Amino acid sequence: MRILVANVNTTESMTESIAASARAVAAPGTEIVGITPRFGADSCEGNFESYLAAIAVMDAVTSYPEPFDAVVQAGYGEHGREGLQELLDVPVVDITEAAASTAMFLGHKYSVVTTLDRAVPLIEDRLKLAGLDARCASVRASGMAVLELEEEPERAVEAIVGEAMRAVTQDKAEVIVLGCGGMAGLDEQIRQRAGVPVVDGVASAVTIAESLVRMRLSTSKIRTYAAPRPKTVIGWPLNSAGTAAQLQNTRP
Repeated sequence: MRILVANVNTTESMTESIAASARAVAAPGTEIVGITPRFGADSCEGNFESYLAAIAVMDAVTSYPEPFDAVVQAGYGEHGREGLQELLDVPVVDITEAAASTAMFLGHKYSVVTTLDRAVPLIEDRLKLAGLDARCASVRASGMAVLELEEEPERAVEAIVGEAMRAVTQDKAEVIVLGCGGMAGLDEQIRQRAGVPVVDGVASAVTIAESLVRMRLSTSKIRTYAAPRPKTVIGWPLNSAGTAAQLQNTRP
């Protein structure tokens, strides 16, 4: 089984750390391939960067030259999962939905701890759209920018732990969700400090993707996520040959 884990930003080191976290939970025989968009922002922390990332990830995934069995979109609250589901015939799992749904197996309510405050409304909206907001106690910002998570990991852990503890004591959360792909791998440190289950979206998404592949299940194609209708698409990112071929292959 081969799973593509798509970083939503262009920072290669973050792709590597996300892929390493995915490999740590993948079952024997599962190959994890981390992919980085060839264009876009070096971190995604707002609507412009998020929509840009959606196009970049669709381009990166559909340009991948080898067969694959599933895709994990490793951006918390990012857009684009729906587009990938239209383009592909394999399961597509977004870490936002994977983490929140996993958290609901572990406690009555969960809280998300993310990066900057400006990301909070985007995540709240994404959870509401996915129907996962009813058991979300809060979405809290750690105040750490995405790139700072790599640059200052000790300060990042302290900031995340602080907000996690406030979520538990003030918001009555029973589970903490890490609200950024760049937080992958920090779950154990935060779990030990916070004393509650801590869910990493990358790990959750990989295990869900594996389960869907093993059960031979994928996205329904009869309505919402049917393949794009045949039409001329002008200027699709730099007219990538791989992407053009993929779009051609999705025609009913």
